[in-house]
Amino acid sequence: MNTPPSPTPASSENSAGALVLVPVSLGEAPWRTFLPEEAQRRVCQIRHFVVETEKLARQHLKRLEHPVALRELDLHPLPERADAATLDRLLEPVADGHDLGLLSDAGCPAVADPGARLVARAQARGIRVDPLVGPSSILLSLMASGLDGQRFAFHGYLPVAETDRDQRIRQLEKASRRDRSTQIFIETPYRNARLFSALLELCQPGTRLCVARDITTQGQWIRTQNVAQWRKHVPPDLDRRPTIFLMLAQ
Repeated sequence: MNTPPSPTPASSENSAGALVLVPVSLGEAPWRTFLPEEAQRRVCQIRHFVVETEKLARQHLKRLEHPVALRELDLHPLPERADAATLDRLLEPVADGHDLGLLSDAGCPAVADPGARLVARAQARGIRVDPLVGPSSILLSLMASGLDGQRFAFHGYLPVAETDRDQRIRQLEKASRRDRSTQIFIETPYRNARLFSALLELCQPGTRLCVARDITTQGQWIRTQNVAQWRKHVPPDLDRRPTIFLMLAQ
């Protein structure tokens, strides 16, 4: 009779805590409007966090009704440039058996977010990563746009210089037409109006353009029209308001 092999002992990372990816609100909204109750309970059990901005993280944790006094929580900002040794130091609570929360300034951490570096390091070390359900402005805008949800790409910010920005817009429209794919991008809120004007000027009349503003807040406004239709109306108020742009060329 063959004796089955003994199981390989789990690594210290695998038998310790987890890196928990904590979605936060996209604006001023009660936590029950954007987070499942079970996810909120999980966050409220965590005492150690890596955050994008400490001040905003404390505001988010207060909104989530964390039971521990905020001054007693262990919060560490994620450096803009962090080597492996720095990331390992941030992950130390996991090796000590604690869950470690990762918070972005808005929405889902590690999606179009610098927290992806910490997640990559955790994966490289075999640390368990637990993503919690919560709001992603990218996915929510795509869901509401009526554009192609099978083939899409998110490009982050477009170039600041007008010449480079205009060239990029033409490239994205060409790629959208060639691949029949939705192209998604954002702009710094105070430049939203200029980007919107450039899109109407440069894109073909039949290209469908979705503008998704203030997602999940009381000011939410999401509209999809082709460029020819957009040109007939007064531009929407996008000044200093978080906005996602989505394009699908015909």
